[in-house]
Amino acid sequence: MSPPTPRLRRALLVLTTALAALLCALAPLPAAADSQADTDPADTARAAGDGPADWTARPAGGGADRDARPYVYLEGTPGTALQDRLAVTNSGRAPLTVRLRGDGRAGAWIGFAADTVTVPARTRAEVPLALTVPPDAVPGDASGEVVADDGDEEIRVPVRVRIGGPTLAALTVEDVEISGGTIRYALVNRGNAMLEPRLAVRADGMFGTLLDRPERPLPLELAPGRRVERTEPWPDAPALDAVTVRLRVTAPGGARDEAEASATYLPVAPAVGGGLLVLGGLALLGSGAYRRRRTRRGDPEPPGAESADDRQPTTETRPLVKAGPLVKAGAES
Repeated sequence: MSPPTPRLRRALLVLTTALAALLCALAPLPAAADSQADTDPADTARAAGDGPADWTARPAGGGADRDARPYVYLEGTPGTALQDRLAVTNSGRAPLTVRLRGDGRAGAWIGFAADTVTVPARTRAEVPLALTVPPDAVPGDASGEVVADDGDEEIRVPVRVRIGGPTLAALTVEDVEISGGTIRYALVNRGNAMLEPRLAVRADGMFGTLLDRPERPLPLELAPGRRVERTEPWPDAPALDAVTVRLRVTAPGGARDEAEASATYLPVAPAVGGGLLVLGGLALLGSGAYRRRRTRRGDPEPPGAESADDRQPTTETRPLVKAGPLVKAGAES
């Protein structure tokens, strides 16, 4: 049997490589499956963004972690003390010490049974907390956070407080500006209720509507007294037009406001060239009108200027004398 030719050897090599790749793709990966089966629930929580790998802090209650409350929610009237609990879970193999504090408006009203808590390994501890609503608190919504810090990382737990009494939902849109393809504005909560604003945008030009975005919710919660500066992209803004942009904001509870701003869009290069042409034409027209006016009035030429006659060459002429016969006068004899 004759040995295979070089072309046949290359074909066999390619075929073998393709078969090996196909077998590797179809074969299961036991190592990966085993590692997935042995995943620690704490690692799953960390991947979901629930905090550090070996500990968590959440509002107490609900039993399983997935049923825990997303934030502390309390209701009361001014001057009352409201109570709740914070659950700190240590899933590590060593004791955990965390410090607790409040942050934000409602966070400043919170006091803890202990500001420093040590939680043994594989243990969950519940820390009582009390929130005292100030007697002069304005009815409405207030927000803050409970902060748990182990020295290396911290977890923030949102706090929402509904203060009893008459509420006022008031919202304003201010400082509207148009800059190229961007609309800038500010939202201000002028009432005492937490607001979830909605925004509608409309832009009209010289020949009709250029932009009409229907009302949509904005991804923010506006606490009482809070001011937020935002931008609205307008990628297809006109290159040449005079536009008026109107913003309308609303929120549950009857809050509503509108504001507008105007802008003129001009291409930079054509505008500069056109301006130079206009200035040049005006200069020519002004110079011609000035000369015609001086000619009609007969104004003297300025010093040093020569008239048309002065510029013509001159030739001096003298009268011709006709020569006659010379007559010599003398005495007759």
